[in-house]
Amino acid sequence: MLRPRAGATRNILVPTGDLEILMKYARMPIEVESPEEYGYANIRYNLSESSVSDQTFKGLSLAFPDLTLLYGEHRGSEAFRALIAAESPGLGVRDVLMTAGAAGALFIIATSLLESGDHLVVVRPNYATNLETPQAIGCRISHVDLTFETGFRLDLQAVESALTPATKLISVTTPHNPTGVSLTRRDLDGLVRIAERHGCRLLVDETYRDLSYDEPPPIAAALSTRAISVSSLSKAYGVPGVRMGWIITRSPELQELFLAAKEQISICGSVTDEWIGLQVMSRRRELLDRTLPEMRARLAEVETWMAGEPLLEWVKPSGGVVCFPRIKEAAQIDLEDFYRRLLSDHGAYVGRGRWFEMPDSYFRLGYGWPSATDLTGGLQAISAALRP
Repeated sequence: MLRPRAGATRNILVPTGDLEILMKYARMPIEVESPEEYGYANIRYNLSESSVSDQTFKGLSLAFPDLTLLYGEHRGSEAFRALIAAESPGLGVRDVLMTAGAAGALFIIATSLLESGDHLVVVRPNYATNLETPQAIGCRISHVDLTFETGFRLDLQAVESALTPATKLISVTTPHNPTGVSLTRRDLDGLVRIAERHGCRLLVDETYRDLSYDEPPPIAAALSTRAISVSSLSKAYGVPGVRMGWIITRSPELQELFLAAKEQISICGSVTDEWIGLQVMSRRRELLDRTLPEMRARLAEVETWMAGEPLLEWVKPSGGVVCFPRIKEAAQIDLEDFYRRLLSDHGAYVGRGRWFEMPDSYFRLGYGWPSATDLTGGLQAISAALRP
């Protein structure tokens, strides 16, 4: 039986062969302390978000047609899936399964592939779901920690050394949340070879792939039937309220397994969400051509600020809209006091390191969601809060 962790839990029995385990849900710090839980109205400078600014119907020039509110296609809109598959040679429409956001995709993958006692290797820091769901199932996890001192670069040898005969899954993200560092093509190819050599699966969370500042690597799932790609519309397109994500795998067996899981969870997706998502994906290039220059300009502003802030250090990101600065140890900052004053005295909010199982000397700074004026104000607030 699993040991309960702190926080409110909801227990469900999960069949695992001849056994049943008690699966414990615990609220994750990243959700308990999220700005939507705290209240957007209570934050003046919200630098905790991990996406571009939220879109509106008016801003997207959308007007609903007279949709029939039926059960949709279980795999998701074929037109939508075709647009996703067209992004990489070798992928077809049946290689794509639509899900309720990337979070839904990650939950389906974990609960479909993993059982109590299974082993997985997770590159950390990582998005909380990639850690919490396997823990709730009762899996054993080996962490390969990315370090500030190495520029948060992945050590392929460390990944392979962490594998055991019981390893079912390797879990990585690129561009990385919360650091914004991206895997190189060499790293991605190396991970694929490791997964093929050891007969395990490679899960690549590619939610920020469309926000790469250099040429992004190919979709991982296009490289091998051992690779599984996950993405969504939430981060790069600013529509997290439209719960549209997807799983890509070229393995027909995995597609059927993941489809079975989706059907037991929700049968199909929302036809309204899928219609909105299709409109956004159909205008993908137009939207990105507008977004990427703006995000590069935002990143340049953060870089200039960091260069003039002697109490902080960072690794400059190569994609996404977040970075992960660190308060220098020599600054001798009282961290609890810093976060308290940052919000109460200066109205600014960032994502604490503990959201990612890291020390609170780190914080995730999102530069894509706030307005340009609020980004500037938020950066100034951080500098002020560092100096009691």
